[in-house]
Amino acid sequence: MDYRHLFSSDVPSFMRSPVREIFRKVDLSAICSFAGGYPAAVTFPVEDLKTLPGRVLEKYGTKALQYGATQGVPELREAIAARYGVPVSRVQITTSSQQGIDVCTRILCDPGEVILTTEPTYLGALQSFKAYRAFVRPISAFTLDSGEGTRPQTYGHPRPYKREGPIASDGRGRSEAEAVWGCVPSPNPARVKFIYVIPDFNNPSGETMTLEERQEIVALARELDIVIVEDSPYRELRYSGEEVPTIYSLAPERTLHLGSFSKIFAPGFRLGCIIGPEELLEQIYICKQALDLCPPVFDQYMATEFLTSGALDANLVKTKAEYRRRRDLMVSLLEKYMPEGVTWTYPEGGLFLFLTLPEGIDTIEMYDEALGRGVAYVAGSFFFLDGSHRNTMRLNFSFIAEEKMEPGLKLLGEIIKGRL
Repeated sequence: MDYRHLFSSDVPSFMRSPVREIFRKVDLSAICSFAGGYPAAVTFPVEDLKTLPGRVLEKYGTKALQYGATQGVPELREAIAARYGVPVSRVQITTSSQQGIDVCTRILCDPGEVILTTEPTYLGALQSFKAYRAFVRPISAFTLDSGEGTRPQTYGHPRPYKREGPIASDGRGRSEAEAVWGCVPSPNPARVKFIYVIPDFNNPSGETMTLEERQEIVALARELDIVIVEDSPYRELRYSGEEVPTIYSLAPERTLHLGSFSKIFAPGFRLGCIIGPEELLEQIYICKQALDLCPPVFDQYMATEFLTSGALDANLVKTKAEYRRRRDLMVSLLEKYMPEGVTWTYPEGGLFLFLTLPEGIDTIEMYDEALGRGVAYVAGSFFFLDGSHRNTMRLNFSFIAEEKMEPGLKLLGEIIKGRL
């Protein structure tokens, strides 16, 4: 049976994740994979988790096994509110941080309206934006009439990158950007609905926005009278440098701050949170009723007990030490094995480094060779709205087995050298 005539008009907007396609087709245990964004299994609090379920059942009884409130169980909301110094009424629990991106887009953006973002940016967010048929535009290409003529906006853009050449066509009269992301210029800037940013340890670049850049984002949002979605799953994973205030702290009246337990507890629990204005959270609350009724209740009580007992902070100390060591190891190996002309970011936290190769090397075209020789990465162009920067790649340092990091980077360096 041909089902195509039954699909909704949203279906053509869905896009496969190139990262998930790698996982689907390749046995990651058999290669040197820098492709995923998984946390290291050694950071999971296994010993705590052996006793945590019993403690939860003893403390909360059958309440932990029942349906819960759509906003999240009160105990976890209170614990998060205390941790971040906000009222409980400003905390909404989500079934993963990814759901947070999705519900924010769902309540704020109609098809054809505009979302602004920095580049490169998180692939999962772009998938969500495209699924709702939004136009996604880079802040660096946006101009705003400030009373003194138009001015370009360039905040948050990694300094070494330069936009390359004309945008390719998909053969149907549409640019690659429009065909892939719906990223075409909007004739009506008033239709901009929100700004999406990852200010701390960006996925994929690893970079952190300065305070000045955050203030400029806030100024733009206030001038346009729009909302900022601050995606912050890595903020608590800082290994060096000085903490920068959240965008939420600079503009609480117009910021939805997304947090995640996946990188600081365990991703299998699928828990996240949104901190934001009560009026916006009320609409998210109504939206979530139609999605999942409530986040996983038992998982929430596990997270509550883990957080309030002090175990989360104790585990974070060990986790950050582990990731700091892995980051520094990767950087030292890149210095050892990468040929001249290859540069990379040095993240103060998070899970990723971003490499820029000499002009003329196409990391998408190079991928089959790399995979065939036993090493995987994610091409950097997937994180750009127009598919440019094809000489870049994202490397993850948290998930790969340590004994595979050196041979994997050595092999990757040899492949790049062969293309110079």
